[in-house]
Amino acid sequence: MFIVGITGGIGSGKSAVTGQLEQFGINVIDADIVAREVVAPKEEALQKIAQHFGSQILTDSGELNRAALRAKIFSDPEERRWLEQLLHPVIRARIIQQLGNTRSNYAVLASPLLLETDQHQLTDHIVVVDVPEAIQIERTVARDKNNVKQVKSIIQTQMPRDQKIAKADTIIDNSADLATLETKVSALHSKLLTLAKQAHNHD
Repeated sequence: MFIVGITGGIGSGKSAVTGQLEQFGINVIDADIVAREVVAPKEEALQKIAQHFGSQILTDSGELNRAALRAKIFSDPEERRWLEQLLHPVIRARIIQQLGNTRSNYAVLASPLLLETDQHQLTDHIVVVDVPEAIQIERTVARDKNNVKQVKSIIQTQMPRDQKIAKADTIIDNSADLATLETKVSALHSKLLTLAKQAHNHD
């Protein structure tokens, strides 16, 4: 299976790209969704988190209290590392399992941390959706009602734009409007179909 990794900073329009590829019938595995699934009630990872941080990390209905967890790991790098060491392998294993179940001509792994974690090792081709930082800030503030300072601090935690671009096989510039993006994604889809076919023929 030819696997395409798609990433981009916050507000870059990664979801708009993957949404359009889904309309072309491509299976998209979203690492963010997987990350939520692995800490759902009854999941082993959630039990381990509750054992480690105490039951106040759970809501009354037994779900993960994300705000409480964020508060704990935000101020403590050691706790954050503990959590990442627990969750990254679980998320990775679940992603591999879901990619194995895909049936489209190629599969997409969409992940904001594709390049920051070892998730990029699962992919054959990396697409970076790129916009200038000013546009990232403007779009995220408009979408999430965050303030500029919050958005900037999120951008700071993500891999710098030039490093992402250096690791990309394909760059989608999404600084124009949605219609322009749709044209670019159509072209991307054609290109990926060709690459997937070539890879398949080599096998």
